[in-house]
Amino acid sequence: MKKNSVSKYDDFGNLVSSKYSASIQGRFSVAPMLNWTDRHCRFFLRLFSRQALLYTEMLSANTLLLSKNDHLVYNNEEHPISLQVGSREPKILARCAKLAEERGYDEINLNVGCPSNRMKKGFFGAYLMNEKEQVANCVSAMREAVNLPITVKTRIGIDENDSYSFLSEFVDTVSTKGGCKTFVIHARKAYLNGFSPKKNREIPPLNYERVYKLKQDFPSIRFVLNGGIVNLYDALQHLRKCDGVMIGREVYRNPSILMKVDSIFFGKLDPVTNRKEIFEKILPYIDNELSQGTSLNHITRHMLGLFQGLPGAGHWRRYLSEHAHRPGAGINILVQALSEQLLI
Repeated sequence: MKKNSVSKYDDFGNLVSSKYSASIQGRFSVAPMLNWTDRHCRFFLRLFSRQALLYTEMLSANTLLLSKNDHLVYNNEEHPISLQVGSREPKILARCAKLAEERGYDEINLNVGCPSNRMKKGFFGAYLMNEKEQVANCVSAMREAVNLPITVKTRIGIDENDSYSFLSEFVDTVSTKGGCKTFVIHARKAYLNGFSPKKNREIPPLNYERVYKLKQDFPSIRFVLNGGIVNLYDALQHLRKCDGVMIGREVYRNPSILMKVDSIFFGKLDPVTNRKEIFEKILPYIDNELSQGTSLNHITRHMLGLFQGLPGAGHWRRYLSEHAHRPGAGINILVQALSEQLLI
């Protein structure tokens, strides 16, 4: 890995001198979710936790390099933030890594777990589990190009390659030849044929023990467990046998579970104590985005679960869904949605 003269790295390839280094190690993170974890979603989630590592949506390398749109834009409040990228080409990934470093991202994550048709056609994503040498080359190229931690997100298996030996050989190759020191493991196998991404998230059985065994066999490597975790209690239990936990759709459905993450997982003061504080904190952000031409519903679609489990939560969701997309919709829509059910 290329290192400059002032940076210090720990045994896992993380920048010790970075104020985000503890979070970058992935003790607690929110999963990258395609079409969901955009910049508005990440800003919203950051209000609940200052320490949790947030991820971008998976972005293909070609999209980053060739699109006329700026897919790397984010708000500085989103740190620590990891860019998840998908490709099978080391040189192209190295170029993406340089762009991410220039833009101030805290980590780059290579997607080796998504089973969508687009990934299959491009021979990357989960398909790359079958090409451990190529994954090692990709990781190595990025590590040579930048000073950022390079991590890999993958599955425990793919199609008929569903043995522990297959998984351990993948980890061994990518870590020794590629230099990857952190793996995020979704504890389900992936099916490339006949299963939609949704089915691949739900039908293949979870196998946490396989991830635990990886940690036993590769103690110097960090393993972050993903898949099926729905509360902080279960997350803490997993931390007894692995280095980090990642929660995805449950956080999106009920983001309030993040409110205790900083104190429970990082020993830090939680930034908020109730959901009304979140509502008040995000209003200036929304006001600023509206002034720049952002449509209200592009932000509020991520806020539907803000009052999950509280009286009036259903009305909150319905009111935003029915009104936020209308031309000229502004802050008054949120105030009205909140006040009509006496949530305040």
